[in-house]
Amino acid sequence: MNNLRFTEEDFHTFTIEGLDARMDVLKETVRPKLQGLGEHFAPVLSALAGDEMFVHVAKHARRSVNPPDDSWVAFANNKRGYKKLPHFQIGLWETHVFVWFALIYESPLKQEYGKLFKEHLSEIKSTIPDGFFWSADHTKPEASKQSDLGKEGLETLFDQLENVKKAEALCGIQLSKEQVLKMSEQEFLSEIESSFEKLASLYRLTQKVAL
Repeated sequence: MNNLRFTEEDFHTFTIEGLDARMDVLKETVRPKLQGLGEHFAPVLSALAGDEMFVHVAKHARRSVNPPDDSWVAFANNKRGYKKLPHFQIGLWETHVFVWFALIYESPLKQEYGKLFKEHLSEIKSTIPDGFFWSADHTKPEASKQSDLGKEGLETLFDQLENVKKAEALCGIQLSKEQVLKMSEQEFLSEIESSFEKLASLYRLTQKVAL
């Protein structure tokens, strides 16, 4: 793997018409980078989280008609899967790269996490930079800056996580395609690592919930 930074061509993948055509390019060009990013950051995240992190590259195996609009690599403390667990992601849409800490709807402990995050709301707000984003749905590219959400917005997000079956909470950064294309590989990797250093506090908070 020569370079782990995404290129114009990588972002363009998500404009290719047709499931097979898009998946062919995704497998050939984007997926090896996601795998490379996974191998690069798994030991970093293991150290930050205090849990051994395993790499899961999205396969999009269930798709039969619609091509994927984004792709990612996820990190979780289980070899077999990540969706039910608190996890981290690096991925991209046509417009931007995302770096997330994620609690998604498959988690059986979502209610407990929502309650826990509400209890630690002030701590979260002071630890996570105001320029970081929060999302309530991992299948959509839109997200809100913490500075725009404020304390009330965060409380609403965590309340939904606790009480709404399909609710999710993801926190992290979004780097526009233009930002990424101006970066060197080292700048790109450093930006991701810096984000994970801040997001690790959310992961460590989830460890307070007994499995």
